[in-house]
Amino acid sequence: MLEWSAAALSIAGVWLMTRRRLIGWPIGLTSVALYALVFAEARLYSDTLLQVVFGGFLVYGWMSWRHSAQADGRVSIVPLPARYVVRDLGIGVAFGLALGAGMHALTDAAIPWLDALLAALSLVAQWWQARRHVAAWWLWIFVDVIYIGVYLFKSLHVTAALYVVFIGLAMLGVRAWSASARHPGYR
Repeated sequence: MLEWSAAALSIAGVWLMTRRRLIGWPIGLTSVALYALVFAEARLYSDTLLQVVFGGFLVYGWMSWRHSAQADGRVSIVPLPARYVVRDLGIGVAFGLALGAGMHALTDAAIPWLDALLAALSLVAQWWQARRHVAAWWLWIFVDVIYIGVYLFKSLHVTAALYVVFIGLAMLGVRAWSASARHPGYR
């Protein structure tokens, strides 16, 4: 029941993000709290830690979006300079390797290196989403494809199915956010 509840709230939160709706942030915050418990039980410690950090990013995103919301409650999309793509992905990979080394050495994590790298890249995607960059959705698609395999391996079938849905939602996000970036009045 916990995994199902977390999945349902996650779908709602991500869908609201694709629509650039502020309410997606507190719904996402609730879903990550539930998923922290799910992942701890599955011994996916990097994912558990990721949920805690996501909580902080979600609060940041919520506050950031509140300050940049338009009259209709939506936010405008801003371009991501190429130099920041390289910088942010480099930081993400370095953090993922460091986290993977720590999880490998200090815990009984099921798949410490991959779990840590995916967690770190997810943080980059969340950062970009909070900063309102279309590139966030492309990174989510990449990460989510790999996460599906991880969750199937760990017999988290509901969560694997959720990530299939996330890929569809991320594709929707790419389309909607790209249209909004080209035509600021797009809904």
